[in-house]
Amino acid sequence: MTKVQDLSNAHISVRGAVQGVGFRPFVYQLAARHNLRGWVCNTSGDVKIEAEGEPKDIEAFQKDLRKLAPPMAHIEDITVTAGKPANYGSFEIRPSIPEKGKYQLISPDIATCPQCLHEIFDPFDRRYYYPFTNCTNCGPRFTIIEDIPYDRANTTMKNFEMCPECRAEYEDPGNRRFHAQPNACPVCGPQLELMDGSGCPISCDEPILEASKLLKKGIILAVKGLGGFLLACDAANETAIKNLRERKHRPAKPFAVIVASLIDARKHCEISDEEAKLLSSPASPIVLVKWKTESTINKTVAPGLKYLGIMLPYTPLHHLLIRTFGRQLIMTSGNISEEPIVKDNDEALKRLGGIADYFLLHNRDIYARYDDSVMLVEAGKPRFARRARGFAPYPVKLSFQSKQILGCGAEEKNTFCLARDNYAFISQHIGDMENAETLEHYVNTLELYKKLFKIKPEIIACDMHPEYLPTKYAKELAEKEKLKLIPVQHHHAHIASCMAENCLTDKVIGVALDGTGYGTDGKIWGGEFLVADFKGFERAAHLEYLPLPGGAQAIKKPYRTTAGYLAALGIPVSNDLPLTHYLPEGELEIIQEQVKKSINAPLTSSLGRLFDAAAALIGVRGVIDYEAQAAIDLETCAADAPDESKDYPFTIIEENGISIIKVRDMITDIIKDINDKISKEAVAARFHNTIARLITEVCRDISNKTGLKKIALSGGVFQNRILFRKSARMLEEAGFEVYTHHQVPCNDGGISLGQVTIAHFNER
Repeated sequence: MTKVQDLSNAHISVRGAVQGVGFRPFVYQLAARHNLRGWVCNTSGDVKIEAEGEPKDIEAFQKDLRKLAPPMAHIEDITVTAGKPANYGSFEIRPSIPEKGKYQLISPDIATCPQCLHEIFDPFDRRYYYPFTNCTNCGPRFTIIEDIPYDRANTTMKNFEMCPECRAEYEDPGNRRFHAQPNACPVCGPQLELMDGSGCPISCDEPILEASKLLKKGIILAVKGLGGFLLACDAANETAIKNLRERKHRPAKPFAVIVASLIDARKHCEISDEEAKLLSSPASPIVLVKWKTESTINKTVAPGLKYLGIMLPYTPLHHLLIRTFGRQLIMTSGNISEEPIVKDNDEALKRLGGIADYFLLHNRDIYARYDDSVMLVEAGKPRFARRARGFAPYPVKLSFQSKQILGCGAEEKNTFCLARDNYAFISQHIGDMENAETLEHYVNTLELYKKLFKIKPEIIACDMHPEYLPTKYAKELAEKEKLKLIPVQHHHAHIASCMAENCLTDKVIGVALDGTGYGTDGKIWGGEFLVADFKGFERAAHLEYLPLPGGAQAIKKPYRTTAGYLAALGIPVSNDLPLTHYLPEGELEIIQEQVKKSINAPLTSSLGRLFDAAAALIGVRGVIDYEAQAAIDLETCAADAPDESKDYPFTIIEENGISIIKVRDMITDIIKDINDKISKEAVAARFHNTIARLITEVCRDISNKTGLKKIALSGGVFQNRILFRKSARMLEEAGFEVYTHHQVPCNDGGISLGQVTIAHFNER
């Protein structure tokens, strides 16, 4: 390549997330600063620049491209080649150039910037109280993009013609709205409308003020947001919260709360510097933070929990609504449980009509559904529980050049992944694949990603479970398109996902702990220790198989799991055990008969189910209303224990070269503690200590056999803060290098990334 310092005319290609983030205006202004002439334009594959001037100025310009780039730009690569002198008279922004087969990285939606926020609360600004204010540094991106290049004509803003003042801003190189595609104002942009539950317009001059008055009366409001509708109600009004739970069919699962500012957030929650940074970041996710007991947010928002999901306003509409309302609001996905988030006005009036009393609508279409991201900070580092708004569709960078592959994901917390080159494009959170509406959302989103990133899959990867909806879809698509289909074992995908985002290629000890995953032997796995790389895995150890009487019923009723485990292990159930409080008359005998005769009692090695069993055994929770509730309650209980260092025994035996972890001694000692009147909190803490020690001892044993020192931790069980913290610390103290997730969730939301990496290395 020609040296930059030798050039008087340079052709520059910039790749990355450099469209929709103010990059062309930045280049224009940077060129003026360095006395350069030429042009810049978007293409379907990159941002192209031709810069002409003194060699030293071109060299300085090229360095500043990366060093001074706009805050939301993510530059992956800058290529510079020599051009021929063209004697340009000035520097200009040229029209975009579509290129067949080329693609660009696309920016996620970005929270309102400080300058725009100042404008909407400035009575003398023309955008005062305008809920769709944005600029090149903030506002909608992914949710409005229909195609690339990123120009207004390729977005849902194409129907709004800019007024002369907005057009002047758009064309002024010195204005921060220079080439801001969603630019708008009250004269020419989208507008709000308030409707009642029947879809009849409410006549009012200020819809936000009127909506705030209604919220103070305890109503439920459906609000059209960035990527779909949110359901809002007063977070201090217990009756409103109860109504929302009943109508949404969400009896106990926690709701997220929106607060006006970090100052407000700190009145209700303990917030570390890292959590504050995450809350106020451009992505503005929901963050799970420690809830203060003195908080005025009603406890029914997150019943029995110590952590509350809070977020700061991330659109002008949110800022205006929360500021006008004057206190905290529940903001939860606009859907009935297990259905996709609603995105269109007519769809909202139809699907949310039985939930919301009023609707705050607008006429800017949403192209891509987009749930809020959910994150937590543990061991000083951000971790995902759900990856969506603010992060998707930005890719995970791969350490290899991938073929064009589709990973269809898991049944629960589904995402799909499309890979090409050295990028893995993981979709936003799709949800649990349990109905036709979610499948339609899945297919529509997949088609959008294929179009935006110009991917035509050559290979399809899916979960091994034959009854999963994404697996059935994968089989149909592979047959229709005549593509190779590669089934991937669930826990291998978990470990490969962790390896991929940490750029690991050699074999690791993979610890994959979750609730359910289809095993190669047809049984339900979930307490797995693998020796794995991208090409394959060996099952080195696992929890012993125990029965789930009633299958899915045992998952919903953990007391059935406990009773089944006790029956299989030959442990009697005495009347003074807390477990008996959950058992209806005669059900214990039925469960014991099911186990004895192996009738509808599938076997599982799941650690998630062992957490359920422990929760019911000590009387923490016997029946759940949402996934993992028993395990979450057990963790909450353990957090209240005084410094508890004791743990319980377990046994490891060898069967056919695989280590089997036996839990009878653990359970009998838990029962002994219960009989000795040891507190629930202490027993829960000792259980967590036991699992952390179990993980460490099994990994040490595998390491002694294999020489491996790198550990990859994955699976939904590692969302448990206590277990993750204790396990990681003990493993590191034992001399292991511990790797975990930071770009995708450790739960099934990260499975699709593992599927594509495994498929790439096994396609031959």
